[in-house]
Amino acid sequence: MESTAPGDRNGPTRRTLLAAVGGVGLATLAGCFSGDVPEPITIGDVQTCDQCTMEIGQHPGPVGQTHYADPEAVVDEDRPAQFCSSTCTYTHTFEQEDDGHDPQVVYLTDYSSVEYDVETDAGIEEISSHLEADAFATVDDLLLVVDSDVYGAMGPSMVGFADADEAETFQEEYGGDLYEHEDVTRELVMSLMG
Repeated sequence: MESTAPGDRNGPTRRTLLAAVGGVGLATLAGCFSGDVPEPITIGDVQTCDQCTMEIGQHPGPVGQTHYADPEAVVDEDRPAQFCSSTCTYTHTFEQEDDGHDPQVVYLTDYSSVEYDVETDAGIEEISSHLEADAFATVDDLLLVVDSDVYGAMGPSMVGFADADEAETFQEEYGGDLYEHEDVTRELVMSLMG
């Protein structure tokens, strides 16, 4: 059997492979935290919902936006998909995932970041909508109060709070159930629409 010195091998050394794998891992990890995720935008008052076509600024409640790597394949324009309600946001996002369009990020109104109002209109309590970019948080950062007595654009809603204590206080006052984003299913969303 022939012996070779470390520098005489054909192909990469173990050290070279470990350095390469480590470098790729760090680059990938850095990409996760370097701002590669698109920031939320301010939704225009007359922008229509990409799910139901209602004018977003004309209705109460949580609003949403979903960003895609190829937005033109989803909404035929170079912009995020925008929604009048949390239910439209989830419905559209689930449908696009079925078509092979995974979102880069999904944002909903973060009621911990805004001064919101709950008003009664025709006997129904409705929460204010907020269209400004800084009113949004990623769905992964929100605790959702689902099916409370407070309605949004499409009726029963999912009202998000980045501060869990604020979500619990809202739930104590207006009812509903608490959900993390990962626990939101199609069936849950459909139950709010029916």
